[in-house]
Amino acid sequence: MTDHIPEIRAGQAPEPLGRDEFRLRFMQSFHDPSFGAVAGALAQVEEVAWSNYHAGRKAPVTQKAGAEFADPGYDLSVEWKATRDRLLAAERTQKDARTRSRVLLINGSARNDGTCPGEISKTYRMTKWARETLAESDIDSDLLDLSLLTSSYDLHIHPCKGCVSTAMPLCHWPCSCYPNHGARQTSDWMAEIYEKWVAAHGVIIMTPTYWYQTPSVLKLMIDRLVCADGGNPDPTTTHGKKAAEAKALELAGWDYPKHLAGRAYGLVVHGDVAGIEGVRRGLADWLDWMGLIDAGKQSALDRYVGYYESYAESHQALDRDEAFQREVRNVASAVAVAVGQLRAGTLSKPDAGVPPARPK
Repeated sequence: MTDHIPEIRAGQAPEPLGRDEFRLRFMQSFHDPSFGAVAGALAQVEEVAWSNYHAGRKAPVTQKAGAEFADPGYDLSVEWKATRDRLLAAERTQKDARTRSRVLLINGSARNDGTCPGEISKTYRMTKWARETLAESDIDSDLLDLSLLTSSYDLHIHPCKGCVSTAMPLCHWPCSCYPNHGARQTSDWMAEIYEKWVAAHGVIIMTPTYWYQTPSVLKLMIDRLVCADGGNPDPTTTHGKKAAEAKALELAGWDYPKHLAGRAYGLVVHGDVAGIEGVRRGLADWLDWMGLIDAGKQSALDRYVGYYESYAESHQALDRDEAFQREVRNVASAVAVAVGQLRAGTLSKPDAGVPPARPK
């Protein structure tokens, strides 16, 4: 351990909510007059919620970490431990040569017909073509439809809190920032999403371009996957979120484990006017950084659908673009081949055995 721990800078966080402001914010979720019949019960629940918020009850149910952790006596979140155990089980299955190959298909569009737009996304249609193509190659697939964030009840991907920038070991794998029950930061979808990534031998991200960027639903997931690239699998080494302990660990030498490295990937990025190349490059650079392996030239696609045509007829434009449809299927075919080669041990990153000069 280093003898010198950098100063912990503080002073940005606002004061906690006062009692009246907390009540107003809590009750905003019950604005519907139909809740009037249970106003008294809500007041009781609000009183408990205030007490938990005031006491900072982030992880109210814990268990002793046990012998598999650096500090066996640390009170570890039961919810975090359950997620971590599922990831270990998924990793064992993923690495078992007897199991079927699996590809994770990610729909990065925020649009579906169960919410305000009233219509499915073009991206969702693309995931169906990819799924059909993978099935023809005898590969199983999981669909992660991120548009559910806009249409499902109380489903969230909470934003990354940036623990990495304090010290890499403060970022736990899987993420331990959520749920935070005292702050009502719950129903976090990432616990399930981490498991889907770990279980996959390949990943295909399909996304539209929103204002030269990925849609916010996709970016939320990307940010929360930072713990998969260098994250600390043992929260007891930092005793939760002890910044000074995390800084000491990093300065003593951190190996930045790449928890998702070695999986194959493909990309389909589409748009209507501009920005597709930048989004495709950014996604590819991110996946390369995490140690995933691109499945070749035909596995990374950026195309315009209905270039400068009306939004109202965009599905019809996709219907007409048969070449684009074939290209989407080719992405899935390329990933299927790459997954087969990976599992046979004939495909790997050429520089996998070269230690980085500046790991991070």
